[in-house]
Amino acid sequence: MITHLLVKRALVLAHDFVAVAVCWLLAYWLRFNLSIPALYLESAWHTLPLIFIIHLPAFWFFGLYRGIWRYASMMDMRRIVMAVGVAAVMVTAAVYMARLEQIPRTVLILHPILLVLAMGGGRFSYRAWRNRALYGRVMLAGEPVLVLGSGDAADRLLRELAHSPDWCVVGLLSTDARRVGQELQGVKILGPHEDLSAWAEKLSVRRAIVAMPEASPRRRRHAMTLAVQAGLSVMTVPSLEDMLAGKVAVSKIRQVQLEDLLDREPVQLDDAGLHAWLDGQAVLVTGAGGSIGSELARQLAGFEPQLLILLDVSEYALYRVEQEFRRVYPRVACAFIVGDVRDAPWLDRIFSLYRPSAVFHAAAYKHVPLMEGENAWQAVQNNVVGSMRLAEAARRYASDKFVLVSTDKAVNPTSVMGASKRLAERVLAAMPRQGGDGGTRFITVRFGNVLGSNGSVIPAFREQIARGGPVTVTHPEIIRYFMLIPEAAQLVLQAGLMGQGGEIFVLEMGEPMRIVDLARDMIRLSGFTEDEIPIEFIGLRPGEKLYEELLTCDERTLPTPHPKLRVALAEEAPDAGWRRELEDWLREPAPEARADLKRRLRRFVPEYAPQLDGCPPTANRGEHEEGEKP
Repeated sequence: MITHLLVKRALVLAHDFVAVAVCWLLAYWLRFNLSIPALYLESAWHTLPLIFIIHLPAFWFFGLYRGIWRYASMMDMRRIVMAVGVAAVMVTAAVYMARLEQIPRTVLILHPILLVLAMGGGRFSYRAWRNRALYGRVMLAGEPVLVLGSGDAADRLLRELAHSPDWCVVGLLSTDARRVGQELQGVKILGPHEDLSAWAEKLSVRRAIVAMPEASPRRRRHAMTLAVQAGLSVMTVPSLEDMLAGKVAVSKIRQVQLEDLLDREPVQLDDAGLHAWLDGQAVLVTGAGGSIGSELARQLAGFEPQLLILLDVSEYALYRVEQEFRRVYPRVACAFIVGDVRDAPWLDRIFSLYRPSAVFHAAAYKHVPLMEGENAWQAVQNNVVGSMRLAEAARRYASDKFVLVSTDKAVNPTSVMGASKRLAERVLAAMPRQGGDGGTRFITVRFGNVLGSNGSVIPAFREQIARGGPVTVTHPEIIRYFMLIPEAAQLVLQAGLMGQGGEIFVLEMGEPMRIVDLARDMIRLSGFTEDEIPIEFIGLRPGEKLYEELLTCDERTLPTPHPKLRVALAEEAPDAGWRRELEDWLREPAPEARADLKRRLRRFVPEYAPQLDGCPPTANRGEHEEGEKP
């Protein structure tokens, strides 16, 4: 290996040696109009050793022999110019100091110019030759990259990358078989997407760009998955909506994230209806410092509410949201309030002061294992008592709508957290039977896991990968429904608009995904293999299921006008006696034994089974019974 490197450097040195000599003689030849007088020709030959002695050390000093010709770049060209320039100054000084009058001044000017062209030209000509042999086209700058796509976005990407020193597209891959063999902006369409791995290996390509913003999410996800499986670093162009809105250029490529691999269609919102409902109104969001609450606030800001009241028990979380809103939404009037949803007097103060028309209740303790042990009573207090107090305040101050953000863990719950959320749903179902004339409509929205939310598996996986692994997964067959944070928030708004009171809206979650598959995708997207970052199975945690469900065993759903929302058929609301018994229990001190707590919790949530799995998935999906059994 060392001998091979020394041979290469010797060849480069020989090239520059010859270039110095040829350019010195060529400068004389040009100076004397292509016919050098004998006296001056003799002088040119006699001074060549001096020229070598000055130039070759300068070349070595400026690092001309550290670069690789195949990857010759503008940095190499700058080194050549600096080395030749310094050598030219030294040659001129030596000529005048030695009084070598036979060397014309014009030669001292022509020689460095010719030498820069010869040395730089040699290096870039070699790179062009090697690239043509590898890629079938001349490529003088940028890292080779393959593009998946051959439509308008790919065309625009090629136009913009033509001026980029960082990237050079060496081939396109298309889903349209008729285009294979054709060219786009001079770049050949090599084959279908399925041939990506073979072409990447053949062309020594390490990166791919997915330029298909106009394609369906499923097709884009398939293309990204092929690139990930090929072991490439995958990037994508901005969304079609952002490009059409003029927010970004197509060349603003970014690294593919796990969210890009989630097969989710965009949400179609009833913008006119949401504007009519929210425009000019005061809107309260609890849990505003969390993933869902903060995204709800961002989405609400676009519908021009008169005031956004953002409530969270965490000062730091609320501070971060405040800083973002001051910067991004300076024209939206906001009140940032630190407070606990269990604090009834504080809620009375907030409601009497701001009179919110709509309430979005996203505050909750949601971490299943953490709420299963010593914190079980706190989960009940926060998730149930907090929802009860907030709902009572909304009713007392005549809020128009109250939207509870619930979870699929409330369905046939096996955890305290899930049971507490199911109990909160039942509390809201009992609210219309209470006295009062506020006319508040109570709506529940139930959905699965949100990709990348605080405390979810994705941030945990990222941290584990950053530490070098292993990535821990509880069980090889554990599955979850996933959706994106903006999608979840948008559907909560849409359900709030559509709800007339008493409904439990179930979001269309698509097909469930195995957690181990998510882990593998994240490892590949981070540029590693499973050999480098292993996956370790650690067993189910307390209260955790192998799978989650969106409907209880007794529930069925009906379609709504929105394709991503279904509504569960209304259950029989608990009576006033049930409510009084629940309130009496919640006022008691925390049970000393967790078994007593779980036993009492089951009294109010009959489907709660702490030691049992829920119903089989094909038996609890109602209209969704065609879903695959895990």
